[in-house]
This record gives sequence, structure tokens and C-alpha cells, in this order.
Amino acid sequence: MDAIILQILNGLDKGSAYALIALGLTLIFGTLGVVNFAHGALFMIGAFCAVTFQRLLSWSTKVVDETRTDFLGNPLQVDVYVMQSWFGDEVGQAIINWSVPLAILFAIPVMALIGVVMERGLIKHFYKRPHADQILVTFGLAIVLQEIVKAFYGANPIQTPAPPALSGVFDFGVLLGFDPFTITYPYWRLIYFVFAAVLIGGVFAFLRYTTFGMVVRAGMADRETVGLLGINIDKRFTIMFAIAACVAGLAGVMYAPINAPNYHMGMDFLVLSFVVVVVGGMGSLPGAVLAGFLLGILESFASIPAVIDVIPGINQIIIYLVAIAILLTRPRGLMGRAGVMED
Repeated sequence: MDAIILQILNGLDKGSAYALIALGLTLIFGTLGVVNFAHGALFMIGAFCAVTFQRLLSWSTKVVDETRTDFLGNPLQVDVYVMQSWFGDEVGQAIINWSVPLAILFAIPVMALIGVVMERGLIKHFYKRPHADQILVTFGLAIVLQEIVKAFYGANPIQTPAPPALSGVFDFGVLLGFDPFTITYPYWRLIYFVFAAVLIGGVFAFLRYTTFGMVVRAGMADRETVGLLGINIDKRFTIMFAIAACVAGLAGVMYAPINAPNYHMGMDFLVLSFVVVVVGGMGSLPGAVLAGFLLGILESFASIPAVIDVIPGINQIIIYLVAIAILLTRPRGLMGRAGVMED
């Protein structure tokens, strides 16, 4: 039982990342009809927003410490964090320790700006082009973005630790009535799942209960009619692209302590997340979320050593096998609309 619970937790952890990236992909496809292969790069940029913000908060300057001297009796110059100089030792250190959650405030305007620039500068020119053209140009953009990140940050992963207060593990064994420490799971991974659930719920609530969201959903169903009503649907779709970029970026920010950011992490997640979108149904937001968690859990159970011993490498291909099986029986995906990507 404890192994099953642990694999479910691992699946929810992976599924959270898949669902968030797939949600942004589906938002873009559902509103703009664009297959955006640069979306994984937005996830990667979000992770490096956390890296950048942590470095900014950890910036230090040299000050003279009158209490310490060198062998000649001269006061020593020591490095002091600017945050500690501004806010005091305890508060300044706390701000540095909590740099990853605080990076959300930094990432939102950065990712929104990047989203608007991408949509207005490039994507809008491919709205009416074939999906193959969209895939090629956005895939090329993804390569350009990751090479830019590689040039600035290097090729090696950059460790971005979670706050020390959240670096421990939660004991599910005691909670569920088992022996202590039979089922433990890192706090930050649990926080990531909760964060993903809140973010997904916020996107759905925004689309369902706000006037802006209702207009966007109407535009997704019939863009021309909404435009004839005098509504600037293009402007709203640009904002939706920025929102999708923010979703991917925030997913990357919070994932940075789980997987040390590197320049190719976006491409690693993109392929899997695109499979998630296809399995859930192109253009279906609930389908993307459902497929993300479903495939995350399946991949987790396929990674059990006993399963790998029976079918070596199954954990590497289980997602693709499930995708093939679903698409052979239901080409539109689990919750896709009839006619979408079926021709």
C-alpha cells in the first residue's frame, strides 16, 4: 500500500508539470489556432526567472567591517548581501531564502511581456498558415531561445534551492496510520502540486466567470461573429497568449527547486506535454489537465523497479503507447471537439 501511495504522489508531481504546460499549449491552440512548439521554451525561461531573481537578491557589495582587521591592523572589507544591508540581517536573509516563491512576482511581468512580443512580433503572421508552418517556425524560435539562455547561463544545470523551511519531508505514514517514515514525500513537491491545482483552478475560473473570459470562449467558438459585434477579439487573444506564457513561466519558476534549470529543460517537457495535449484533445482545456495527471500517474507506476524488470524501458515509452492506443480508437482525444485535427 505504501508503494502505491508513493507512486500516486510521484504521478501527481509529474502530472502537475505536464498539466500546466499542456494547459498553456491548449489555451494558445484554442484561442489562436496555433500549434506553439516554443511553449516549452517559456517553461524554461520561467525556471531561469527564478535563477535570475535569486541572483539579484543574493547580490553582495563590499563594506568595511571595523570589528575585523588584517595583520597590519587595517579594517577588513567583507562581502555583505545588499538585502541584509537594506532590511537587516534576519529579514534580508529571509528574503534571500524565499527567493523562489518571491520570483513569481518577478516572472509574471517578464513572461507577459515575452508572450506579447512573441504573439505580436511573430505568431500573428502564421494564424492562417498550415499547422506544419506553425510547428516549424515556433520550433525554430524555441531553439533560438534556448541558445540565448545557454549563452548567458551556460550549459550546466544551476541549483536553485527551495526555502530551507520547506526543504524537509512530510510524513504520510503517521497521517495515514502507518508506521512513522514509511511514506515520506518532499514538502516542495507537495507545494508544487497545490500550486498547480490553484493555478489551473484560477485559469478555469477566469475563463468561466469573468466577462473577459466569456468573450474569449465565445471567440474560440466563433471568432468572426464576435468580431462583428464590435469586440476587438485580436487584442483579447493577445492577452490570452500572454496569460498562457505566464502559466508556463510560473510552472517553470516553481519547478526550479525540483529539477535544476538547464537550457534544454523546455524541450524535454515540450514533447511530453504536446503528447498530453493530443491525448486530452486539441483545444480542450479540461482534457489537457485530465490527460496531464493521468499520464503522469501512469508514467510513475511504469517506473516501479518490478515493472521495469518485466518490461525494460517501459517507463520511457508508456506515455507514447497510451497516446497511440487512444488516438487509434478516438482520433480527437479524450475530450477533443469533433473535427479538430481529424482531417
